[in-house]
Amino acid sequence: MRLVVAGSGIVGAACAFAASGLGADVTLIDAALPGQATAAGAGILCPWSSRADDLAWYDFACAAARQYPPLVAELAELGSPDVSYRQVGALIIAGSDDEQRQAVRRITARRAGAPEIGEVRAVSGGEAQRLFPPLAPGSAAVYLEGAARVDGRRMAAALIGAARRRGTVTRTGQAALACRSGRAVGVILDGELIEADAVVAATGAWTTAFLRPAGVRVAVSPERGQIAHISMDPADTSHWPVILPSATGHYLVAFDDSRVVAGATREAGSGFDFRVTPSGLAEVLAQALAVAPGLGSGTYLETRVGFRPVGPDLRPLLGPVPGTDGLVVATGLGATGLTMGPYAGLLAARAALGLPLPLDLAPFSPLR
Repeated sequence: MRLVVAGSGIVGAACAFAASGLGADVTLIDAALPGQATAAGAGILCPWSSRADDLAWYDFACAAARQYPPLVAELAELGSPDVSYRQVGALIIAGSDDEQRQAVRRITARRAGAPEIGEVRAVSGGEAQRLFPPLAPGSAAVYLEGAARVDGRRMAAALIGAARRRGTVTRTGQAALACRSGRAVGVILDGELIEADAVVAATGAWTTAFLRPAGVRVAVSPERGQIAHISMDPADTSHWPVILPSATGHYLVAFDDSRVVAGATREAGSGFDFRVTPSGLAEVLAQALAVAPGLGSGTYLETRVGFRPVGPDLRPLLGPVPGTDGLVVATGLGATGLTMGPYAGLLAARAALGLPLPLDLAPFSPLR
């Protein structure tokens, strides 16, 4: 079966990898537009700490996080041993003793359905600072053992490399969806029709424009996120836990190269304005330094900008498009794209190839 996957972010890369492993003849196409969310995202894998009350979203996110360790092991067997994935745990910074106790109870209660959460316990400010030295003194927190992080650029590159080794062809350019008689028949790239039996639109925040030739509109829009990178060289940051302040949507994520990522703005209505703004950078750094003033002695490296594909609610927009045969949409993952992306890509591949799925996609209908 011939499959075209449009978009080579984490979802499209995972889709191409999965589909090629299932025997499909895959072409992966990317427009290389600035602002791809995968390239800018922080890569926090910790859905269990969320306060969201959407059960379909939560179950999907947990299944996605659960898929990471076997996927990472599979990529290692195929020649990509280091995709930056590491289980480092997380510290949820509590605003009070009562908030700390409530967080322990809430997350511990979820462990019966998600044993991969691992140990959950209250930690003192001194222990929290030992685990993440730049933290402010007295930062009482809740430690969550199962949390992990991943670099989106490296993970997507590993998936694409493995997909190529399985026979996937990669192309670069602005692809246009080609439809005929209510069916997706491929894409047009540089005037050439690349024919396919099915097309997966893993086109992120740009999905609305890509689907226009099919007369289909999905409720997805770009949300700008500005994320600052700070070097703490020569500190060994490789095992520092993810920092999740309970009072804000901001976070800190450390990686192996003495680098700490501080994020992020959530700028609805931004359009595709690919700029670092003074107000955005000030917001990110102020929030980071309020929680971890020790970062102030580091070296500012860069700010990355990404456009999160945000749907009408938290759930992904995922599945076949009613009324257009051969067309599957996989977008709308919002701020949890790097958590959900590999699993969404796998499901999109199976849906496009007409294979059984491990869950009902009805709650994730792309046209809702």
